[in-house]
Amino acid sequence: MSKTAAKKTPLPDFEYPVAYCIAGVDEVGRGPLVGDVVTAAVILDPDNPVEGLMDSKKLSEKKRSLLAKEIKTHAVAWAIGRATPEEIDTLNILHATMLAMQRAVQGLAVPPDHVLVDGNRCPNFGIESQAVVKGDARVAEISAASILAKVARDEEMIALDKLHPEYGFAQHKGYPTKAHLENIVKFGVLDCYRQSFKPVANVLASSKGGQG
Repeated sequence: MSKTAAKKTPLPDFEYPVAYCIAGVDEVGRGPLVGDVVTAAVILDPDNPVEGLMDSKKLSEKKRSLLAKEIKTHAVAWAIGRATPEEIDTLNILHATMLAMQRAVQGLAVPPDHVLVDGNRCPNFGIESQAVVKGDARVAEISAASILAKVARDEEMIALDKLHPEYGFAQHKGYPTKAHLENIVKFGVLDCYRQSFKPVANVLASSKGGQG
């Protein structure tokens, strides 16, 4: 089989675990240089399905916002979890993401008895859990979580953009684009930046060197 053909091979259908109440969990914001890493946990209602769920990255901003409202209206429970830039710098981005996932699940008004997490590893939730590779495209609960997390983090970046429009947060959402990196050098490192991330650390080191 050619590499091209292999890429088009569909993922196997996901076989749901036997559980009474399943929560899906996903994260957004591991790559940006600024702001929280944001996670969401969602328990869907099988009697009130949300149509059109898929990986949040494949949806337009308008469609994500509409689906987020539907998810919040029809879900049995949902919650957002975060880890701050300070926690990211202290723990590292992987462990901070795991912490944010735990917070999202702990924030659910209805406790699940099984958690499905997008990716290849799970934090310790204290209950049965399972990592699902490409889960945001295979598991409705994870798709819903990815949408809520993405909308929540984008809203935070838009709010930050209003406070500091010169950085362009509404456009790049904190990711290390060329324009963003140039703006950090030009305007400096805000308190909400992740100082352990190399592009930010480099600017801080340069500014300290220039002061010496």
